[in-house]
Amino acid sequence: MLSSKEKKKKLRLWHIILIILLILVFAGFTAILVDGRERNELETLTIENIDFTHLKDGIYVGEYSGTKGHFRDATVELTIENGKIQDIRVLKGALDNKGNPAKLSKGVTILDLFHKVINAQSLQVDAISGATLTSKAHLKALEAALKKAKDEK
Repeated sequence: MLSSKEKKKKLRLWHIILIILLILVFAGFTAILVDGRERNELETLTIENIDFTHLKDGIYVGEYSGTKGHFRDATVELTIENGKIQDIRVLKGALDNKGNPAKLSKGVTILDLFHKVINAQSLQVDAISGATLTSKAHLKALEAALKKAKDEK
């Protein structure tokens, strides 16, 4: 049989475990509530069909900043030479802590998405599976940069 002291220790341990579990559950629900509004905003976000012809040479920065949350905000830099996209860099968004493009899903980075955009000469490309919302935020930032680069003739 357990002594009274041992029973109290065991009961105290169970109380600590229960408190930790309650804190984790509360934190999980809070994260879902906070991220849920931003997720809804990005799910309904539409990417415009930008014409890739007649782009002005230069370097353009585009941003996407959510109104419901800022977890997936993105800033990209677009380089146009001879009327064509030469480079797209992520300044803010899907980057690791060293500033390199982060692996989002199955080793794919946002730069892979941008390569699809360049090859298709369109923003109407498939998002990265498993990172659809992050893809949409970055495409919206790219859209903003392309609008600045348009040569309205």
